[in-house]
Amino acid sequence: MHGEHDQRELMVAAEMARQDQYFFSRWMFLQRRGFHWRRAMHHRQVADALMRVYRGECTRLIINEPPRYSKTQQAVVDFIAWCMGHAPDAEFIHTSYSATLAANNSAQIRELVQHEAYREIFPGVQLDSEGRAHWTTTKGGVMYATGAAGTITGFGAGKMRDGFGGAIIIDDPHKADEARSDVVRQGVIDWFQNTLESRKNDPERTPIILIMQRLHEKDLAGWLLEGGNGEQWEHLCLDVWQPGADGGRVPLWPEKHSAEELERMERAMPYTFAGQYRQRPAPPDGLIFKPDMIEIVDALPAGPIQWARGWDFADSLKGDFTAGGKLGKLPDGRLVIGDQVRERFVADKRDQLIRNTASRDGRLCRQSLPQDPGQAGKGQVRAMTTMLAGYPVHSSPESGDKVTRAETFASQVNVGNVVMLRGPWNQPLLDEMRTFPNGAFDDQVDSLSRAYDTLTTGAGLTTTAMVPGL
Repeated sequence: MHGEHDQRELMVAAEMARQDQYFFSRWMFLQRRGFHWRRAMHHRQVADALMRVYRGECTRLIINEPPRYSKTQQAVVDFIAWCMGHAPDAEFIHTSYSATLAANNSAQIRELVQHEAYREIFPGVQLDSEGRAHWTTTKGGVMYATGAAGTITGFGAGKMRDGFGGAIIIDDPHKADEARSDVVRQGVIDWFQNTLESRKNDPERTPIILIMQRLHEKDLAGWLLEGGNGEQWEHLCLDVWQPGADGGRVPLWPEKHSAEELERMERAMPYTFAGQYRQRPAPPDGLIFKPDMIEIVDALPAGPIQWARGWDFADSLKGDFTAGGKLGKLPDGRLVIGDQVRERFVADKRDQLIRNTASRDGRLCRQSLPQDPGQAGKGQVRAMTTMLAGYPVHSSPESGDKVTRAETFASQVNVGNVVMLRGPWNQPLLDEMRTFPNGAFDDQVDSLSRAYDTLTTGAGLTTTAMVPGL
């Protein structure tokens, strides 16, 4: 009798695993690991979203989820294995920032479908090849894994039919420590547009699923959610902090991270925590900068002021801004942001902007220009210095990354040592500070960082109690 009871339980479990992808994940975890999955509410939410994809109710899905919260296990390994059970001829393409990681996930799926407990649930799935990154089933199903920027020649995902036939599944396309690089980040987006999207066998019905932690305002998820490829995406956004019943906040997965542990992490690494754990590329009260500490004044404080305007030149190929931030040092040691210019211009109009701004600033405000490396950079600075004849000009190469250059000025902002003259340019500057360095633009911050560096070096600076143009 005991054996018959156990057999009935196994049959019921197998049927439940066939019907529900979340039960399948938990059941197979128990069978393979020998202990129970520590489940949380977000696991159910992820499974429900994936089931909508399988049923054809959603063809474009973005899941933003903290690292190590089961996203790859659920949305890549278990989901593909479960779908293969229902559609053994399904064709999948799986990508990640690393080809090795993608191949490892593919190998885990292959091992899962060969497990005895899996065959009890889906007896119709048989492998036809044994590769790690690329394998097939006897029914014509395909699993192909590659890294972002990898070649996918000869492979497609999905079927030209009603009903599920496979998907493109992207898991963490950006490497965390490379997400600050505009070039690397844009390379992933270009690869998605130019290579990966064209791999849909059915342009309308083949689903695309993107699972990732947020790393930058303009990462692949951010670009897609802003309409980058012209499609509407269903969005499941999982913040590690969830609203509590008392109006406070509670952990998304208390068994993983307690409230005390999350608070410690948030204090220790606000940059990482904001994007990867909260799915917000910058925390609400600022990341490097705390712009709410800046007092906005209607008139300049009394006394002589040392002035410098730092410039950040646009990269015309990216559509960036040329920005010039004017910063002054007050007699009491405080700093004042006196003006900010910011325009998208080609080179000739950019030079006119710089010349006209220097004229308004007057001959007592130092103009600080960045010097690009190499002979071309030296030539550009030489030409600009000639153009600004009669005005004090300082030039120097940039040293360190943007964050390193901004930190010393940010420290002055964050202790309330900076005031700002009221003007229409205030809010765009404050918004940029709030999201720096993860925001879409950083040109205004860069210009003020340069101005601050020029002020603190002090070479050739002059003072005035009245500044033209303010």
